[in-house]
Amino acid sequence: MKTGQEKLDLKTCIICPRKCGVDRTKGQLGYCRQPAHLTAARAYLHAWEEPCISGEKGSGTVFFSGCNMHCVFCQNSEIALGDVSKQIPQERLSEIFFELQEKGASNINLVTPTHFVPLIIPALENARNQGLSIPVVYNTSAYENVDTLKALEGLIDIYLPDCKYYSEELSLRYSNAPGYFETSIAAIDEMLRQVGVPKFFANRPIGANAYNLLMEESEDDYEGPLMKSGVIIRHLMLPGQLADSKKIVKELLHRYGDKVYLSIMNQFTPHGDLTGYPELLKGVNPDDYDELIDYAIELGLENGFFQGEGTDAESFIPAFDFEGL
Repeated sequence: MKTGQEKLDLKTCIICPRKCGVDRTKGQLGYCRQPAHLTAARAYLHAWEEPCISGEKGSGTVFFSGCNMHCVFCQNSEIALGDVSKQIPQERLSEIFFELQEKGASNINLVTPTHFVPLIIPALENARNQGLSIPVVYNTSAYENVDTLKALEGLIDIYLPDCKYYSEELSLRYSNAPGYFETSIAAIDEMLRQVGVPKFFANRPIGANAYNLLMEESEDDYEGPLMKSGVIIRHLMLPGQLADSKKIVKELLHRYGDKVYLSIMNQFTPHGDLTGYPELLKGVNPDDYDELIDYAIELGLENGFFQGEGTDAESFIPAFDFEGL
């Protein structure tokens, strides 16, 4: 049994920092609003990740239903709230991994998987034992329990965590997530311990200050190497929060340097009911984003992804139509 796996009990669920303690096997729902069986909304080749994740054909992405964050601005709110979900057996999840691999997926990309970790582990172990050969990506808000992550050791190749907020005020206002920054840093520390510094199939780095054209250009334009293992930390800039973003970038670079890749994103899209949050309706100021990128470079960012224009569009939000399930 992997370290920490004894904590993954769906009968008294404390899988994530919410520690709801509900019995999901009896239909009780905690913060994630999900039962004791797997639910998802789509599985397909997704082109809109970082270039070294998507590659030429796309990342084999499984969008799970439910979430332990419920950010008020979530672009995927219909699945995060569990409004769109389809039950899939554990055996079916393993089959989906192989179907994505056969389609040429660069990797298996588990999106918002935290609340299903006890069910994902055996599906991954089964797939590995049967010959799944592409990397597995754990795509998360980073609001994670370290013990839960420890149970995944050896099964995850690439960790793709967010680092959303430095300010406690912001994490409470937008995600009701107390202690978010400290929790995310502890989680990222564990992720880095497991997978180490970035490695690429071509055995060479992507290049200093790599510019992420994927959001405005075809994925066919990318000719660099795919990531084999490592950590990419995402930070989505929020409207009017340049100061908070600078604090995050400074802390991440000071703590991790070139041991991780930093993906600084401008794709915030006003979405859903933002009544009570008028400051989010205006979107990200392009000048603020440019200033943040310049700041990161001045601090010595070498392993980074930036985004061009046109990413703040709902056309980049997938259709959650149960494709591939």
